Amino acid sequence: MQMIKIRSSEITPEHVYRARRKFMKGIGALAFGSVASAVLTACGGLGQDDLGRFAAMQPETPTEGDAQQPSAGQTADELGDALTSFEAITTYNNFYEFSMNKEAVARLARDFTLSPWTVTVGGLVNNPKTYDIDDLRKRFPQQERIYRLRCVEGWSMVIPWLGFPLGALLREVDPQSGAKYVRFETVMRPQEMPGQRDPYFPWPYVEGLRLDEAMHDLTILSTGLYGKQLLPQNGAPVRLVVPWKYGFKSIKSIVKIDLVAEQPTSLWMASAPHEYGFYANVNPDVPHPRWSQATERRIGELGRRPTLKFNGYEEEVAALYAGMDLRANY
Repeated sequence: MQMIKIRSSEITPEHVYRARRKFMKGIGALAFGSVASAVLTACGGLGQDDLGRFAAMQPETPTEGDAQQPSAGQTADELGDALTSFEAITTYNNFYEFSMNKEAVARLARDFTLSPWTVTVGGLVNNPKTYDIDDLRKRFPQQERIYRLRCVEGWSMVIPWLGFPLGALLREVDPQSGAKYVRFETVMRPQEMPGQRDPYFPWPYVEGLRLDEAMHDLTILSTGLYGKQLLPQNGAPVRLVVPWKYGFKSIKSIVKIDLVAEQPTSLWMASAPHEYGFYANVNPDVPHPRWSQATERRIGELGRRPTLKFNGYEEEVAALYAGMDLRANY
């Protein structure tokens, strides 16, 4: 069966997609025109007007007061791809705890409380700890990492993160021999995060990594981007970044990290198990059930570009999956 390539603007969360199909059966053509348009907008995809506007957001050094230039003055990643603009990174956000509309997230997250904030690290460890966010920033030297971000929906960015290797924190808590996976959990605050009132999803947001993935040097806990502390819409005050995996694996606003023996069930695995697996490695050869993953649209560019296996980090991480069937372990 040939997989049809679709635009990311047409990608819809499964439960919204199914609800729309049911709804469409009961409405006439005239009603469909106005109501379906509103549903598409609520899903947060890019329309034609948005395509032009985001294409115009060419990567540039943010102005003073908006953000600092990357510390070493880099303007591109190791492949020569230009940084995505600060404006695009901070106004086009998938953060379902606030909204499914990507362009509404920044507004809804504006007053999100970031202090006090603690991250509890426990489970199968010999030295459980609770870190204040300021402790994390001071205890673990902050590094700049320019990584590509590839969303499962078929769009991508190049982001200059600030953060530190997750492995440094895990070594400090000293995993026990039975620890095989790392489970992450987002804060649960439906009074501040209106998306968490959606009963379809099993809140709070949960994600997981295999321990060797978590210990890999490319895996970081990010506390900033473009030389400044993270904004709420980007997962403040601390988020995971795993650049060879689809963006939904990089859980935001983390409050809990546990080392566990069994593979965690992530929010997306629980919500749509036939569409989202545990590994979520970027792979152009493995389509999503509803769209191809062979190409992507880089925010700031028109047209599409080929997607790279493991998002271009194959040399660094392919050995983690030696002997695995990446179609079965998607």
